[in-house]
Amino acid sequence: MTPSLSDLYAEFDGRPATEEDLRIPAFAGYGHFTAMQVRDRTVRGLALHLDRLDSANRELFGLPLAGERVRALIGHALDGAGKRDASVRVHAFMPPDSAATVTMVTVREPARTDGAPRSLMSVPFARAVPHIKRPGEFAQAYYGQQARRAGFDEALLTSPSGMVTEGAITNIGFWDGTSVVWPDAPALTGITMALLESGLTRAGRPPVRRGVTPDGLGAYRAAFVSNSQGIAPVHRIDDTPFAVDENLMRLLGQVYEDAPRGSV
Repeated sequence: MTPSLSDLYAEFDGRPATEEDLRIPAFAGYGHFTAMQVRDRTVRGLALHLDRLDSANRELFGLPLAGERVRALIGHALDGAGKRDASVRVHAFMPPDSAATVTMVTVREPARTDGAPRSLMSVPFARAVPHIKRPGEFAQAYYGQQARRAGFDEALLTSPSGMVTEGAITNIGFWDGTSVVWPDAPALTGITMALLESGLTRAGRPPVRRGVTPDGLGAYRAAFVSNSQGIAPVHRIDDTPFAVDENLMRLLGQVYEDAPRGSV
């Protein structure tokens, strides 16, 4: 989801963004990012966000991105924006004339989700290099818009072989009555997905991975989506309806609430 420009505050390497800075994402946007919700200057799963940034930076640019520096940059940007609760994104770029990573932190109003059931429209698209979270995904935005025009809340991406992979801006999970099932297909491992996976395992309900196809959705009793804004049940994928399993949503909500937080 594109941040609102009216409330967006941005810093580059710990200083307020200048016109020259903003040329980097505008014209040299090759990079990666992570998105998080900050509440009272804490972030659920902060260590996973920092690990994601460092791993992607090493893969894309051959350089580490130190977690403590990123934490300090987030805190500095929150101070600059005057916020303790916020939606924060950390982007990393390497402009053509630079030998170092440029780190942009954006701060805007916190996301408020109502947890309302979602509807998804399956579309024939799978992201290249899906394990890297990066900006400027035209196809995801395009198919998301097409889904909304058709009366759905989000697009559900499917691979060329017809396997369900992930939502356009979410991970998707299914419930078979015993276990949470993640699609066994290339997809971004979202931070919320990772927190749910570890929390469910600690609770003695480890998730499983299984190939999922649109024509096999009827085998599942319930479905849900997750991203940095939280968790929501799914009530329909294409023409397949799903009941909202309140027990499942309570379980997911509890393990997510219990996930470790880090300070920024």
